[in-house]
Amino acid sequence: MKQQQFVTEVLAAEKQLYGIARSMLKREVDCEDAIQNTLLRAYANLKTLRNDKFFRTWLTRILINECYRILKKERHLVPYEEAENKSTEWENEYSEVYEALMTLKEPYRLAFVLHYIEGYSVKETARILKISETNAKQRLLRARSQLKEILKGEMEGAKYLR
Repeated sequence: MKQQQFVTEVLAAEKQLYGIARSMLKREVDCEDAIQNTLLRAYANLKTLRNDKFFRTWLTRILINECYRILKKERHLVPYEEAENKSTEWENEYSEVYEALMTLKEPYRLAFVLHYIEGYSVKETARILKISETNAKQRLLRARSQLKEILKGEMEGAKYLR
């Protein structure tokens, strides 16, 4: 596909692309970013398009993937003030658990926080920590086990205080 044909096809698909982006993303700026990134990726990967008659389908698939990428990124973004307040609330509400968590060795603590507090999947946690999924599962298992022992000891100690 030549450059001029690419431009012509993109202009013909413009409203369709916007409609799809708008149906998936809430913010106007995200729609614009998704479309812009889609067009950049499409142009850069134009050689991978096997048949020109499937250009619109191919372009739409790139857009959908780009929208999913933006949605996933948004899910993990929290404004600094909210994150700070969330962290403080969590620390206050669960101070015993927080203190126990802070006694864990860093590899176990990081895996636990990423998975159970931040909500990352095991696969995402493994990728972030640059370890295998099996290793991530093992760290989570050990973190839970150690926390259970620490908190169990604190609960038994609390019984004697009464």
